[in-house]
Amino acid sequence: MKKFTPLALVIASLCANPALADETALQAKIDKLTAELEALKTEVKGIHSQTEAIVTQQENTAATPTRTQAAEAQETGASLWGYGEINYNRPTNDTSQTQMDLRRAVFGIGYKFDEHTRLASEFEVEHAVASSSDAGEMEVEQFYIDHQLTDSTHLKAGLFLIPAGLLNESHEPTNYYGVERNFVETAIIPSTWREGGLAFFGTTDNGLAWDTGLTTTFNLSKWDATSTEGRESPLGSIHQELQLASASDLGTYGALNYRGIPGFVLGGSLFTSKVSQDNAEIKLARDSRMTLWDIHTRWTPNDWDLSALYAKGSFSDTQALNLTYAGFPTPIPKEFFGWYAQAAYKLWQNGSYQLSPFVRYEAFNTASAYEPMPLGLGIDEAKTEHVTTVGTSFYLNPKVVFKVDYQTFEQDSTRNRLNLGLGLAF
Repeated sequence: MKKFTPLALVIASLCANPALADETALQAKIDKLTAELEALKTEVKGIHSQTEAIVTQQENTAATPTRTQAAEAQETGASLWGYGEINYNRPTNDTSQTQMDLRRAVFGIGYKFDEHTRLASEFEVEHAVASSSDAGEMEVEQFYIDHQLTDSTHLKAGLFLIPAGLLNESHEPTNYYGVERNFVETAIIPSTWREGGLAFFGTTDNGLAWDTGLTTTFNLSKWDATSTEGRESPLGSIHQELQLASASDLGTYGALNYRGIPGFVLGGSLFTSKVSQDNAEIKLARDSRMTLWDIHTRWTPNDWDLSALYAKGSFSDTQALNLTYAGFPTPIPKEFFGWYAQAAYKLWQNGSYQLSPFVRYEAFNTASAYEPMPLGLGIDEAKTEHVTTVGTSFYLNPKVVFKVDYQTFEQDSTRNRLNLGLGLAF
């Protein structure tokens, strides 16, 4: 079949009607039909482009995995992390007590079951060697399930860290200044304090983070009045760490932290429980209750890092039990407390290298008061120790740090010491 162009139609039309042969009319007709032809070409070209786009989209869709496949590829699987530190401590008054120690090596294993549920676990070896005849320990530091309930609410169940203070949940050596962890968050708030239980945590739109739960707690029957361990850390001496933990008494806790301003946090925590665990050996203290609370803040304006914390703990109804400990060096305290203030400054940075000197002043007392005792049977409360720590942290990168500091003790100057450390986290 022959094709007729619009120009042919024009010529045919002119031949059929000689009256239109006027040159002006002919030119106008040609211009009109030419414009219509260009419009038609543009329309056809647009339709062709749309068709190519649809085909391309269909090809890309066929090559893209479904959301379920992407979730399986990106939202499940195992992960590994950890941290560790090697410390060198040299007392200035008795250098024969100088020690170097692989303080801890911790390995974390996680598994993401799906986009909402994951396992977090950490396993720690302390002092390099763990056996019945060595000082080292092998322990499970965390082992819990974290399940996301909503965009801002989670449930956790298992063995997890209690959200007390600034250090307990963020205790990797790259996260704190000084070779050793500060005394307040070691002696008053026991370091890496963990319990087994069930908890809920989440955030709000205005920057408030909250955490509350029901957990195991301490066991007062583990108190040893003949040892100085309770004087070093009252709660650390009676913790259970979920090792065949007595659970007649359970603890409740709550923590709030406001982070609505960039670089600023202000918060606090409270933990309370009975601690007799219905143990017949300490029935004289069957109603004894332990309470520990803290308030803390941290602010990091520009190159500064400023922080402060106050913590206080207490045991109630211990008078009758302490009477049975008369003559022993370490009865159960009624109150214990501690506080510190710390300032660090990023003095120099070049690439990943960073030098940050710091100073920390802290005061703590592990037996600041006792329940009243009959004349001659009680002991005096302990003196408050004041410790000044001055040092610096040199970071090879954010995950590897060398540390050096010097500590002076006001009450017991024989503890003055130089500390060197290597810390890492991955």
